[in-house]
Amino acid sequence: MSIAILPARLANQIAAGEVVERPASVVKELVENSLDAGATRIRVDIERGGHKLIRITDNGSGIVKDELTLALSRHATSKLKTLDDLECINSLGFRGEALASISSVSRLTLKSKPAQQNEAWQAFAEGRDMAVQVQPTAHPDGTTIEVKDLFFNTPARRKFLRTEKTEFNHIDELLKRIALSRFDIAITLTHNAKVVRQYRPVSADDAGAVKRIAQVAGKGFASQGMHLQSGDQGLYLHGWIMPQHTQTEPQYTYVNGRMMRDKLILHAIRQAFEEHTQQAQVPAFVLYLEVDPRQVDVNVHPAKHEVRFHQARLVHDFILQAVQQLVASEQTLIPQPSISPASAAHSDSPAYPKSQLRPSPDNQQSGQLMGTASRSGSSYRDSAPASTRAHPVDAQRIAQANQFYQGISEVQAHEFNHVAESAPAEHVAAESVSLLPLTDGHCAVSVQGQLHLSHWRQVLPLAWQQQLEAEAQLSSRALLLPVRVALQDKELACLQGLQSWLSVLGFDIQLEKQFAMVKRLPSSLYASDAKRVIEQILSAQLTAESSQQDFLTWLAASTPSNYFNGNDFATWQTQLQNTPEIVQQLQQKAVKIELSQYVSQLSV
Repeated sequence: MSIAILPARLANQIAAGEVVERPASVVKELVENSLDAGATRIRVDIERGGHKLIRITDNGSGIVKDELTLALSRHATSKLKTLDDLECINSLGFRGEALASISSVSRLTLKSKPAQQNEAWQAFAEGRDMAVQVQPTAHPDGTTIEVKDLFFNTPARRKFLRTEKTEFNHIDELLKRIALSRFDIAITLTHNAKVVRQYRPVSADDAGAVKRIAQVAGKGFASQGMHLQSGDQGLYLHGWIMPQHTQTEPQYTYVNGRMMRDKLILHAIRQAFEEHTQQAQVPAFVLYLEVDPRQVDVNVHPAKHEVRFHQARLVHDFILQAVQQLVASEQTLIPQPSISPASAAHSDSPAYPKSQLRPSPDNQQSGQLMGTASRSGSSYRDSAPASTRAHPVDAQRIAQANQFYQGISEVQAHEFNHVAESAPAEHVAAESVSLLPLTDGHCAVSVQGQLHLSHWRQVLPLAWQQQLEAEAQLSSRALLLPVRVALQDKELACLQGLQSWLSVLGFDIQLEKQFAMVKRLPSSLYASDAKRVIEQILSAQLTAESSQQDFLTWLAASTPSNYFNGNDFATWQTQLQNTPEIVQQLQQKAVKIELSQYVSQLSV
């Protein structure tokens, strides 16, 4: 069989098989062309889910008469001129295939009028005949493209289209993603002559962005989402993340303004939350990644849904660390029993068999004991689903729970010591103590069949002291990207005086003129915001004359709760449980409570 060049019509239909998958694919290509043309108003009219009609109208720069025919030709584009342009793409479209491919499988009419042209012209092309007809028409400044009878000449493709409702839902979802990529654009969507969506332009600042996000993703996401901003060395990531994800909430990512379904970005987000929650959890998110266009290749997917990063590992770890720091800095409140240490010391606790303190197989896997964590503050509004809405808790109970479970101040340490002193007969040798790890560093301590509650944070200074007796410094981890923190002269002098002690704790901080470069953090602080850690050091009133115990106590106080859920502590915890001095101090710091009271209040 001899080799021959394919006819133009057949070549375009083959290309259409890659570019035009369904009506939503047509809308995507045409709306992106409108955005590249500088449009600020875009109207999308759909009939019968896009089977019958797709019409895109914009107020962009338009196409001059002499280029209308050329615009419907393959590989004709105004966005690329040289090979260097291909290596630094700033436009959404660039191949020059969309209009030719669409016109080969539909009846396409292109109307346009540039502002400098006195009259409008239209071009008509039909799939059966690739000849383009041009004639004058009436049209305001801008462009309108009508696509009728999609796949009319390719029955095999047409029969794979879904119902009108399904196809329109794909178009609606697509325009939601586009609306979140350009806040300054007005977008109107109609279906069968009825207005379905109308996105008005908003400012690009946070207030305007939240307004558009509330309109697109819902007020629940806008009010509960955590705001993320992180950038260094040519990478900048910003957006919103909400841990509780439902099918109606977005999972949108954008690279240099281009909407993406990138596996690398999704994997980094998933990994960050798995390390924090110890569960396979993918949150809802709207994230924008900005990177040097020369460091990303967008010409790797026919529909441009994916990109390839030149330094994929760097980008992955940058996103991972940014999300980890955001999750670590988010304050949480776990509903817990309102038992104060003082009242717990005098409660009459019945003896419970040790078997009742063992977790069920399900709880062993999840690391939880009755109940799930819920976010505090104004995050949970009336708009939140009932399944994720926090139960009302009065201020006194919140204060008691925070004091008992999460506080590590000197006052609390005194209270725990007071319990130990007031009931010395209840404390026995470490060999008779059984431990049951709970979430966020809490642990249940069974002493001769009686339940006590303690926290691993109480024994961190002792554990670190033992570690320093064997090693020169505490374990630490290098940051993926050094964090630069601007400081005043007085703050620099303070850090300079603490350098030797900070090195022992695992810090690597390089001091320069008017800023500090944080390169390593102690393992217990790795997921924390490095800038916030520096602020905590400066406000801790530590000096070079402070004792080792003072620094270890401060480090324990600064350790976030999610550290106790991570792999680093899980490995170390096994060793600590086999250290008699650690277990004995855990037991001495514990508070005895009544199990029935604990369980009943978990369900409140």
